Amino acid sequence: MKLYISCDMEGTAGLCSWKQCDPSDLHEYPIFRSYMTREVRAAIDGAREGGARRIVVNDSHWSMRNLLLDELPADDDVRVISGAPKPWSMMQGLDASIDAVFFTGYHAKAGDSATLAHTYSDDVYRVTVNGTPCSEALLNAALAGSYGVPVVLITGDRTIVEESVAVMPWAVGVAVKDAVGFSAANSLTPQAAREAIRAGAREAMACIAHAKPFVFDAPFELTIETATVEQADFIELMPGFARIGGRAVQFASGDYPMLLAAFLAATRISAAADAIG
Repeated sequence: MKLYISCDMEGTAGLCSWKQCDPSDLHEYPIFRSYMTREVRAAIDGAREGGARRIVVNDSHWSMRNLLLDELPADDDVRVISGAPKPWSMMQGLDASIDAVFFTGYHAKAGDSATLAHTYSDDVYRVTVNGTPCSEALLNAALAGSYGVPVVLITGDRTIVEESVAVMPWAVGVAVKDAVGFSAANSLTPQAAREAIRAGAREAMACIAHAKPFVFDAPFELTIETATVEQADFIELMPGFARIGGRAVQFASGDYPMLLAAFLAATRISAAADAIG
């Protein structure tokens, strides 16, 4: 049984501020990268108890160099993908050989009333596929689905857990905190969160047999609403994108991986607008 884990950080128990997950912060970030790592370790331990043998972990937050590798299992059956940029970003290393996917430390989408809610970039105000508002979890789950691979576990804040399980009812959700505001949360303690994640991971492994890949119906239509007009100006320059509003662009494809690649490229080129603003 081969498992893939995409691990983000904003959904980690107790985390409620950008400073706590910003690698340039020398005070709180080291504490919370440890909490993130231990939640990933809890997911690995639970997965192994449930039968996983080979595990690929993709560090998926910020610079994507967050995990404390010495705190992960010391054997050849666990591989860790680190660093950025990666062609597939939060889903680097996923392929059809994977049996199931875990998302850990995930957070609510841009526009949700939830702690540190965003979708890949602060430049994204809203993103939809075929009219469905998308979180990072949903965009990434659809990429896994395009390979025939189901998501069976999602951990993070209650908003993203409930939204994800609503569209993927076969998945196990572990909510480690509730939003009080954008920069405030009511959270489990780190130890309690790890225990819940380990139990959830073990349960999720038992769900693989009846889990389903999540997919959107083809053809696919991506709409991105940016935070500023200048960001849409830059994205519009990319082949295949059409301007449909002051802050909105659209891209269509019959191939979902191509659509997600276009989205990832759009979020990166929009940063050029930020640099000259």
